[in-house]
Amino acid sequence: MAHLDELDKAIIRALQSDARRTNRDVAAEVGVSPTTALDRTRALRERGVIRGATLDLDLAAIGRPVQALIAVRIRPPSRRNIEAFRNWARTLPETLGVFVTSGAEDFLLHVAVADNQSLYALVIDRLTERAEIADVRTSVVYEHLRNNHVLPEPP
Repeated sequence: MAHLDELDKAIIRALQSDARRTNRDVAAEVGVSPTTALDRTRALRERGVIRGATLDLDLAAIGRPVQALIAVRIRPPSRRNIEAFRNWARTLPETLGVFVTSGAEDFLLHVAVADNQSLYALVIDRLTERAEIADVRTSVVYEHLRNNHVLPEPP
């Protein structure tokens, strides 16, 4: 785990509220000069603590209002099959996230589609057609809430 001091944590908190904030705004919020804030933010990026900023889309507004979690079991569970499926699943236009998991399922896919027919087509026509897939279970997401403010663990 990267060592983060109180200033690093304050900068992370400030940027999590809005990653598009100007450096001057971040500096004012955390109580340092703009140069110090910029240097520290650059260092957090160089150390890989800050990996980028993402665009938060309204899925309904872009024609993908139906979300689902799809649990997938791979057989045989070899490294080759797991990695091949993982790499394929992440390229699907419907995929929001791919979780490689332990337990009864090998994967949990988070997808967004236009409607229930599109979800059915994804599961039946594309997922179950793959030879390595032994089982698929789909759960429709009624509401998706995210926590965009994750704080570093205390030392």
